[in-house]
Amino acid sequence: MVCTVYGMSCQRMQERWVQITTLKRHLDKHMDGKGLQGYRPNAEHYYLGRCNITMAEDLNRRENLISSRVEMDTVQGVQQKHKELLWVQTEKLKVNTILIKEKVKIFQLVDQYTELTLISNGRGRTVVEHELLARGRHYEECREKHLQRKVEKLQTEQLFQSSFSQRNSTSGIMVVMIGASGVGKTTMVQKIVYDWAMEKIYPQFQFVFSFNFRDLNTINERINLRKLIQSQYPYFGDVLGEVWKNPEGLLFIFDGLDEFKGKIDFSDSRGNTESPFMCTDPECWCDVSDIVYSLIQHKLLPGCSVLVTTRPTELHLLEKAEISVWTEILGFSGEERKEYFNKFFDDQKVAAAVFKHVEENEILYTMCYNPSFCWILGLSLGPFFTEKGRKQQQVPKTITQLYSYYIYNILEHHGREIEDPRDVLLKLGEMAFTGVSEKKIVFRNGDLIQYNLQPSQFLSGFLMEHLERDVSVQSVVYTFPHLTIQEFVAALAHFLSADPEDIQSLSEEDGRFDIFLRFLAGLSSPRAAKPLQRFLGQFPHPTTCRAIEWVQQKVKSQIEDTASPNDKKNMLHYLFETQNKALTQIVLGSAEILTFRGLVLKPVDCAVLSHLIGLCDLIQELDLQFCSIECAGLQQLIPTLHKCQVVRLRGNKLGDSGVKQLALALGKPDCKIQKIDLWDVGLTDSCAKDLLSAISVNQSLMYLNLGSNSFTCQSVPTLCQLIRKCRNLKQIWLVENSFASPGQLKSLQDMRPGLKITV
Repeated sequence: MVCTVYGMSCQRMQERWVQITTLKRHLDKHMDGKGLQGYRPNAEHYYLGRCNITMAEDLNRRENLISSRVEMDTVQGVQQKHKELLWVQTEKLKVNTILIKEKVKIFQLVDQYTELTLISNGRGRTVVEHELLARGRHYEECREKHLQRKVEKLQTEQLFQSSFSQRNSTSGIMVVMIGASGVGKTTMVQKIVYDWAMEKIYPQFQFVFSFNFRDLNTINERINLRKLIQSQYPYFGDVLGEVWKNPEGLLFIFDGLDEFKGKIDFSDSRGNTESPFMCTDPECWCDVSDIVYSLIQHKLLPGCSVLVTTRPTELHLLEKAEISVWTEILGFSGEERKEYFNKFFDDQKVAAAVFKHVEENEILYTMCYNPSFCWILGLSLGPFFTEKGRKQQQVPKTITQLYSYYIYNILEHHGREIEDPRDVLLKLGEMAFTGVSEKKIVFRNGDLIQYNLQPSQFLSGFLMEHLERDVSVQSVVYTFPHLTIQEFVAALAHFLSADPEDIQSLSEEDGRFDIFLRFLAGLSSPRAAKPLQRFLGQFPHPTTCRAIEWVQQKVKSQIEDTASPNDKKNMLHYLFETQNKALTQIVLGSAEILTFRGLVLKPVDCAVLSHLIGLCDLIQELDLQFCSIECAGLQQLIPTLHKCQVVRLRGNKLGDSGVKQLALALGKPDCKIQKIDLWDVGLTDSCAKDLLSAISVNQSLMYLNLGSNSFTCQSVPTLCQLIRKCRNLKQIWLVENSFASPGQLKSLQDMRPGLKITV
C-alpha cells in the first residue's frame, strides 16, 4: 500500500526533500556562507497558527525552481538563484520558549503561519496612549467597522494593486504597514518574501529586496544602492545594471522604521528642491537614509515599489511621504486566538482550560489580539493547568500577576545558573527603564557594559540575541522578547533598588509609561510580588508604601471631572492592578460622585471599573453618561452595578438587550439603586416586559428616567402595570417617546399619591 499526500507518495516526498537539501548545501558552498549570514529570526516569531498550503504543494513549487535552473551570468539566472536563496532564508519559523532546555523550537513557516487581520487606511491617528492598549481598543473598533463594511480587509497579495492606491501615480506603489509591537509585522514580511520566492504572489516583480532597519543601523559610511544590495546578495555581481533598466519590476521592503537610528526627512522643502543629499542614481554614494528616502519619494529608480513597516509610534515620520497605500495589522480575531492556544499546547485539555480562563477575563482577552501577548499568556498560564503543585484558584487575573509568573518561570528554570539573580535583574531593569524613557528597544554591547551586565545563559532568558548584517562584519544586538517584558523588568527594578527612581516626574503625555506604571502599581500587591520574592528576596517595605501612596494621590487628583480622558482611564487600571481593597474603598468609596461622562469606555474598561466597585461597600453616584457603552460593556458592569445608589447611563447604546442585563442588577435582593437614568439609550416596546419584571421585585428604586426612547402605545398596558406595582417609585420620566395618547399614563398619578409622571 502506498501512502500519498495530495497525490504525492511519501517516498517521492522524501526524494524531493533530498533534492532540496542537496540544493541548500550547494547554495551554502557557492556563496561561502555569505548569503545566509543575514538570516535572523525576529522576536515577533512567537505565534502559531494554520496555513492551508500543504507541504506537498510547496515541494512541487520548489522542484520547479530546481528543474528550471539557468546560467548564473544572466538576469534570469540570478533571479532564479535569488528565489532559491530567499525560500531557504524564510522557510523556517523560530518559536522561543523558556520552559524547556531548548531555548527555541523550529517549525515550517507554512505549517505554523496564520493570516493576520490586515485592513486598509491606517493613517491619521495620533498616539496618545500606549500602543498595545490603543491597538487593543482600535482592534475592536475596526472589527465593528469591518462588520459594517466601513473598513476593508486586505490580503497581502492585494497590497500592490492599483485599485487600493490613494495616489494616481505611474511611479510605483508605496505601501506602509503599521502594527503594534509584537503583532507580527516581521513575520508577515517573512511570509511575503517566502510567497514571492515560491512564485505564489506578485508576479509583476522580477526581484524583491528585503532589508531590516536594524541591520541598516550598522552602516556608518556612505554607500550606494549597488553596494547595499551586493552586501546582502553578493551573487548579483555585474547584472544589476540590467536590473536597473526595469524599475517597475522591483520591490524594496524595509522592515522596522521605528528601529532606525538615522533621520529620514519627508518635509515639503526637501521634496521640492534638488537637495545635495538627494539620491537619483543607484551608483551614487550617499547615506543609507538618503537611499531609503529617494526610493520612497520616487527619486531613485522611479517606477519601483516599496513596502515599509513601522510601529504606530513613528507614524508621524511618514506624514508627508509619497505613500500610496496605508495598511494596519490588527492581529488575531477571536477564533484565531482560540486556534493559537490549540496549537501552543500539545494537550488540548490544557489548551481549552487556558483559553477559557483568558476568555472569561476581559483584561487578558482584549490584549490577545497581539500574537506576542498570546505567547506570554501561554508560557505563564500553562503551568497552572499542567503542574499538580500549582493551585488553579491562584491563576493570574491581572497583567502584573501574569508577567510576574512569566519572570518566575524563567527564574525557576534558570535561576541556578547565576549566583545573584537579584543583582542581575536590578541592573537589567535599570537598562530597561532607560529604554522605556527613551523609546529604545534595541540594546548593544555598549549598553550591557554601561550597566555592568555580562552575556550569560541566565541573561539570555530575558534578552534575545540578534545578528546584525554589516558591510564587513557581524555584530550582536539584544532585545527583550516583547516591549511589555522590558516594561515589567523596568518596574521590577524599582522594587529591587535601594534608591528607586522618583516616579512623580514621569510624563504621561505620549503613553510611553502607561504599562510601566500599571506594573509599578501592580507590584505593590502581595499576590504579584510573592512568586518573585521566592528568588529575589523581599521587596523593601518603604518602596511598596511609596507605590501605594503614589496610586492614592494619582486617583484622588484625577477622580474629579477636570482630569483628561486618558488620565482617568489609566487611573482605573493603576488601582485595579494593586488589587488593594482598602485603598479602593478610601479613594473611590469616599467620593461623592464617580464621573466618567463623555469618556469612551470599552468592555475592558467597564470590567476594570466593575471590579473596583465590587471592592467598595457603596458608591453614591456613578455617572456614565455618553460613554459609548454598548451591551457588551454593560454586561461587564452588571455584577457590581447594584452597589451604586445613582446610576446615570444617558446617551449610551444599550438597546433592548441592555435592559435584560440591567434586570439582573435591579433584581438583586441587596440592590441599592435608587435612581437610574436611561434617557436616550435605544429602548423600544420589546423591552417593556423585561423592565416590568425587574422593577417589580426591586425595593430600592425611586426615580426612573425612560425619556427620549421609542416606546409607543403598545407599551402603555405594561407601563401601567409598572406604575401600579412599583410602590417605591416617586417619579418616572416618559417624555419624548412615541405615545399617541399619553393621557392614560398621566391619569395614573391620581391613583398613586406622591407619584409624579412626566410625559
